[in-house]
Amino acid sequence: MRAARMLEFRTGRVALWLLVCLVTGPAVAQDRPVVDLETREEQAFKEASAVVAPAVVRIQTVGGLDRVGRVLTGTAATTGVVVSPDGYVISSAFNFVSRPASVLVTLSDGRRFPAKIVANDRAKMVTLLKIEAAGLAVPKMAPRDGFRVGQWAIAMGRTYESPLPNLSVGIISALNRIWGRAVQTDAKISPANYGGPLVDIQGRVIGVLVPLSQRQAGRTAGVEWYDSGIGFAIPMADILATLPRLKGGEDLLPGLMGITLKAGDVYASAAVIDRVRFNSPAEKAGLQPGDVIASVDGQAIKRLVQVRHALGNKYAGETITVLVKRGEKSVEQKIALTGKLEPYTPTFLGLLPVRKKQGETTEGVTVRGILPESPASKAMILPGDRVVQLDDKAVADAAGLFDAISRRRVGDEVKVHVDREGAKRTLTAKLAVVPSAVPVVLESDVIVAPNPKPADLPKTGRFNQDLEGHDHSFWAYVPESYNPAHGYGLVVWIHPGSDTMEADIHDLWKPICDERGLILVGPRAKNIAGWSLNEAGFIEALVQEMQQKYRIDSQRIVLHSYSDGCRFSFHLAFKYRSLFRGVAASSEPLKVAPPENRPDLRLQFFLSCGDKDNLHRLVQRTRARLAAMKFPVVLTTVPGEGHSYPPIPVLEAIARWIDMLDRI
Repeated sequence: MRAARMLEFRTGRVALWLLVCLVTGPAVAQDRPVVDLETREEQAFKEASAVVAPAVVRIQTVGGLDRVGRVLTGTAATTGVVVSPDGYVISSAFNFVSRPASVLVTLSDGRRFPAKIVANDRAKMVTLLKIEAAGLAVPKMAPRDGFRVGQWAIAMGRTYESPLPNLSVGIISALNRIWGRAVQTDAKISPANYGGPLVDIQGRVIGVLVPLSQRQAGRTAGVEWYDSGIGFAIPMADILATLPRLKGGEDLLPGLMGITLKAGDVYASAAVIDRVRFNSPAEKAGLQPGDVIASVDGQAIKRLVQVRHALGNKYAGETITVLVKRGEKSVEQKIALTGKLEPYTPTFLGLLPVRKKQGETTEGVTVRGILPESPASKAMILPGDRVVQLDDKAVADAAGLFDAISRRRVGDEVKVHVDREGAKRTLTAKLAVVPSAVPVVLESDVIVAPNPKPADLPKTGRFNQDLEGHDHSFWAYVPESYNPAHGYGLVVWIHPGSDTMEADIHDLWKPICDERGLILVGPRAKNIAGWSLNEAGFIEALVQEMQQKYRIDSQRIVLHSYSDGCRFSFHLAFKYRSLFRGVAASSEPLKVAPPENRPDLRLQFFLSCGDKDNLHRLVQRTRARLAAMKFPVVLTTVPGEGHSYPPIPVLEAIARWIDMLDRI
């Protein structure tokens, strides 16, 4: 593909040369030899890289973690770029995610120095190192305003003990990516050259290569783009602008306002504030839900995406000026950005809604069940009650009631207006935190098979299938009594490395699926030894395929896994926040920092582990980490068990937990 593109480009240039020859006449064509463009291009690439090579260093880390989540770390040398003659080196933060015990830097002349980590830029995901050396070569910087889509770009790395860096040639394929933080290139980018320079044809540094993602944050975000033709570089001009602060040992954090914008087409919809986080800079400045952002620091805002771009290069501690439209008024506020928001604590009323059948239009929320010791129980809300209003706002459906409850604080009192057998009642409930236990008894929402059975019913029972458009297969179990009038939960089984466990999982989960109205789907990794991050797209496509063929309840889509398969499950849950609502993970801890808990994207966890398992203590720490971020999390310890898949009583508890994921 790459060779074809370069050949096509070079063929075009040769064609242009021939055209010039024809226009200027045969004499010119005879007097001037045809230039070997490919040879001259290759020579230009070598000369450009030779200019920068003295500033490209080799970085080796010693000790630390072998893996962070599903990402191998610390397995090979990586790259850095000298940014100051007195020994400062910039590199990708990915290269230090393993928290190494020591760092060694080898210069282009072979000299080796121990290095210390000075500071990190958490917004742009770069790390500054310091070695005790002087008189180091510093490369020239390519000016930001000179970047052009289509210009040559050379990715450099110094992974091997070689006098010359390794090169990959491509172009700049896009500007201002990842909310204005990076340029994009199609040069081959991988962990081998993360931290290395992206260089122009004149031998100037465009930027520093890093893995980035629009969907995720963190030092390993974006590594799944490895070898995909999509790579990113932080402009060197931006790095140098913050270099004095990094040299001073200051960790730079992304600047946060504390708002959520209403969902819509990011390239067409206006930037309407949907939520203002409690105790956030936005709340302290007086911003309100419904405000329309008109400008940030004088930059006009017409679309959602422009807000992200306006804030993309802002750091915690900086003050911005925001102009909002509030009805007919214009309100301007100065907002001091923060690097950390108060974790969102989900609020809990304690009722289970009746799930409406397809085509039902009854207003309000009919109560299927009341959870014990909940605010709803204490307020004397009863099964069969129909909630029609919360405080002064009418309730249309379960989604509307959940949304209204989620906008309140723990401890708030709410007036719940119910219709009880034709009589109107107003009950007062004091909202609480989501409990960390699963009821011992929870009646199933019984689903009866359709009668007569529709002729166009999709596959039921157990079946195997290839996913169209993907070089992967999967197996699934759909209850034989499947009724498309009802919504079903979806359990996505992520198998551990080297064993899909298909027969056991099917046999254990079949009766649970039949009882609880669940569909089970088991994707298969391309390599049975384990999952690769770049297979995440297959899982997303598979869930979407199941949603198209079956009536899936979006509030009960769950990832379930055991042992090292949990690492991929955690990755998927954090990557596709709008898709998955729960993770049931057994016998494996979370090895990456969890993202913030978002009120608009509910995510819950069920952890289980045997008390004899060597990982039990780490699983307990995982529960504590998730709880600290205010995620609803259940931990079940299995007495006397080692590292093993959960026994049936725990699976039944997981099933009850899934059955109450749509609780309000």
